[in-house]
Amino acid sequence: MRIRKLGYMAVAGALALAATACGGDEGGTGGGGSAGGATTITYWASNQGTSLESDKQVLQPELDRFKQETGITVQVEVVPWSDLLNRILAATTSGQGPDVVNIGNTWSASLQATGAFLPFDDQALTGLGGKERFLGPSLAATGAAGQPPAAVPIYGMTYGLHYNKRLFREAGIAEPPKTWDELIAAGKKLTTDGRWGLAVEGASATENAHHAFIFGRQQGAQPFDPSGKPQFASPQFAAGIKQYLDLMAVHKIVNPSNAEYANGTEAVQDFVTGKAAMLMWQSIATSLKESGMPEEDYGLAPIPLPAAGGAGAQVNGFVAGINLAVFKNTEHKDAALQFAKFMTSKQTQQTLNKAYGSLPTVQDAYDDPAFETPVIKTFQQILGTTAEPLPQVPEESQFETLVGTAMNGLFAKVAAGDPVSVEDVTAELADANQQMTTGG
Repeated sequence: MRIRKLGYMAVAGALALAATACGGDEGGTGGGGSAGGATTITYWASNQGTSLESDKQVLQPELDRFKQETGITVQVEVVPWSDLLNRILAATTSGQGPDVVNIGNTWSASLQATGAFLPFDDQALTGLGGKERFLGPSLAATGAAGQPPAAVPIYGMTYGLHYNKRLFREAGIAEPPKTWDELIAAGKKLTTDGRWGLAVEGASATENAHHAFIFGRQQGAQPFDPSGKPQFASPQFAAGIKQYLDLMAVHKIVNPSNAEYANGTEAVQDFVTGKAAMLMWQSIATSLKESGMPEEDYGLAPIPLPAAGGAGAQVNGFVAGINLAVFKNTEHKDAALQFAKFMTSKQTQQTLNKAYGSLPTVQDAYDDPAFETPVIKTFQQILGTTAEPLPQVPEESQFETLVGTAMNGLFAKVAAGDPVSVEDVTAELADANQQMTTGG
């Protein structure tokens, strides 16, 4: 999941207004309607592949099959990650949105708090085959604890360290790094002749916030206390973010131009084209297919963990993925729920997750050999053992926006050659904490 920076007040205002502003409009939430008895629903899909067009090519055959099976037409729009949260928040306040939408699962509790989405209570989940069909970690990232899910998971994922085996061999590196020191040492060997050891998206608020969470947790940080109060400006959080920034600032294994990467594809393209030898990312399956990168040159390993027994947590990913939500004010509730059932069905789960290199979110989809590959097995291992959910609290999306945007600015300073100290990071986190607390 990836979003461009978004002003705090826009988020907070949208969340505050949403519960009362979803009145719907004549002809359906998203303009879908019925003509001659045929039902049409609108669907905002998130950008999972290398382009909006490639996603349409992946999705359309499945949408055609859904129409053949049900008679329901799905009008799909693939929305870039840089726009998706803004678009969803605008729809919750105006009532002018789609019938069905993909949401990043870390936003689940935040969007649930708007009251704009249909709860998937026990009856609704029974219609999808029962909650026991779903993977526990993925279903847990669908809303606040103790409440019915605000969405259902359709693509499961976490983070891993993608690495170029050929470039590793040429640099005399026998295996992917297991420790942070090994990551830096490998990156330095690989940074040569216009190639860089690692690629990042330094201007993507969401990517930055995700890495802040992972490396902050490795230092022992928690973004929120048990009551849900933000506590961003901790020494542990600052240390985790400084650790990440230093890959560019101190160790110089990241190209300074990466500080301008924001659209969720540029760092991936640097990796698949050989401009960078490593990438800490979710699935890049569609990019690999389209790039022509030889399969034997590609490997995946867990992001290095902190030393066992230290103060930090053994976390190197989080329970990532994409959920499917239904707007509560849709005039096509039954059709939307049929679509949710279709998207979580065994066949559709296998088809789409194979295409995107992500993990099915239902148990019965795993009898396909495609999910027995070393890469998928590595993702499964991380998701099941060392990934941790981001906090399922209503303020989580604001955490991503505020902390991620602060990191955008810090990366820009690093790229400009300005020093960034732990104190600088702490000051930015304190400002983000203040904005979260006061709303300004």
